[in-house]
Amino acid sequence: MNFEFATSSRIVFGAGKLNEIGGIAAEYGRRALVVVYASVERARPLLDQLDAAQIAYTTFPVSHEPDIALVQAGVRQFNESGAEMVIGMGGGSVIDAGKAIASLAANPGDIFNYLEVIGKGQKLSQPSKPYIAIPTTAGTGAEVTRNAVVSSPEHKLKVSLRSPSMLPKVALVDPELTYNLPPAITAATGMDAITQVIEPYVSNAANPITDAVAFKGILLGTSAIRLAYHDGDRDARERMALTSLFGGLSLANAKLGAVHGFAGVIGGMFDAPHGAICARLLPLVMEMNIRALLERDRDNPILARYGDIARVISGEYLEFNGAAWFAELARELEIPPLGAYGVTQSHIAEIVSKSKNASSMKGNPITLTDDELTEIMHRAL
Repeated sequence: MNFEFATSSRIVFGAGKLNEIGGIAAEYGRRALVVVYASVERARPLLDQLDAAQIAYTTFPVSHEPDIALVQAGVRQFNESGAEMVIGMGGGSVIDAGKAIASLAANPGDIFNYLEVIGKGQKLSQPSKPYIAIPTTAGTGAEVTRNAVVSSPEHKLKVSLRSPSMLPKVALVDPELTYNLPPAITAATGMDAITQVIEPYVSNAANPITDAVAFKGILLGTSAIRLAYHDGDRDARERMALTSLFGGLSLANAKLGAVHGFAGVIGGMFDAPHGAICARLLPLVMEMNIRALLERDRDNPILARYGDIARVISGEYLEFNGAAWFAELARELEIPPLGAYGVTQSHIAEIVSKSKNASSMKGNPITLTDDELTEIMHRAL
């Protein structure tokens, strides 16, 4: 048995931990580029802490998922400001934007030299500039992953910039930052987090550490998401923050699967929330994977893992029960079909073709046929 496990140099978790950011940032310099969501005022608690610690900063607002132009603009601002570190505070788009900026600020040259699929996929030769990631949603787990997802409007694709050196120096996860998330964002980001513990658990690259972390995340997330969505319960919010963190730890060291293989492509073609795409596809992919395993690889031990998931969430060791449970959960969370975002029957062939080449698809527990992938998409509409 051979495997590796890598993560951020330091993980700081707990309610109120944002108050420690001044001292943490001071370990990496006195000037920072602070990557934030579109409204800088949302980051005011962070900026006040930096002011108190006498750390100078310039802010770089991110109003949409990072694309190539945005990342290039961030690198220019980092260099012009004389920053020594990057601090990203926000959802997955902000965290990924900061990660990409920190890596490319240390690795000059055309971004296409390093991008997967649409670029040369060259390795980053230099370690990223110090990066501190502070998530404000419980979803992507990007604070502990070694890649950044970047969209290319020209290619209508989302692709990754990937390197072990992109792992943040510090992941600061403060559940208090998620307390006021509205229900729709709670649902979408929460389902992304749950998908990101399920897919690594059943992936073809799972290892003993990701198994333990992912399965704990499944327990936490499935028991908490309804409370977080309906009531905003603080304990449930904390469990969802842990689920998101565990998902990031898992996917960074195992692989994902067909849900994310589809989601990256669909997200590049349509203006649709990543988590909502995952929520819609998760039960359909689970069901199809189980069917395919039963038909073509009945002795695959992954089948038992689908049984484990079903037992945890439904109390019965029946593989298909897990898929049915998540389909009902998606209805309760008011997750719309993909057609609501403009996806139609005419797009399915292109989506299937592109998804087959997605890096996430390579982690699926069994290779799905074109017909099986097409059926998933038809049902998702």
